[in-house]
Amino acid sequence: MTTLLLVRHGETFDNAAHLMQGQVQGQLNETGIAQAEGVRDQMAREHIDAFVSSDLHRSVQTCEIIAEPHHKPVVQTPLLRERDWGSFTGKYIPDLQAVKEWPDDIEPLPDLQARAKKFLDWIRAQYPGQTVLAVGHGIVNKAIQSVYTGKPMNQIQRMENAEVRRLEL
Repeated sequence: MTTLLLVRHGETFDNAAHLMQGQVQGQLNETGIAQAEGVRDQMAREHIDAFVSSDLHRSVQTCEIIAEPHHKPVVQTPLLRERDWGSFTGKYIPDLQAVKEWPDDIEPLPDLQARAKKFLDWIRAQYPGQTVLAVGHGIVNKAIQSVYTGKPMNQIQRMENAEVRRLEL
């Protein structure tokens, strides 16, 4: 059985400003760096075979901090990228709550869930019987957990920045 330690990246400047990040690179702020260091310290004595990250900077930055004591490389994959929010990217999130009709350029949920399934299949195939720590993003991590549990995404609790969830695949 493969163990997946699923992590959401640390807080970014855009998170703190309540901006929709989507697939922009993002940068951890001081809080986000401290959060990643907290996960690093928590996981320092865990046996972890591999470290995987979204190829977006905020996740790579988080994963590299967590991987430090293990002296292992971080494998990057676009499968873990955040949902593409299209024209919502960069917008102030509270302003979006009043929007009744979403634009057509947002990544459709079925596409996001298919990508999440592809990620889980890839982890199982690449790392059978191993423990993998993977750093992703809020919505893609939710999609991964939805595929894993078979529950709709709206029944999956939102992950906080630098939160870790264990999935046995």
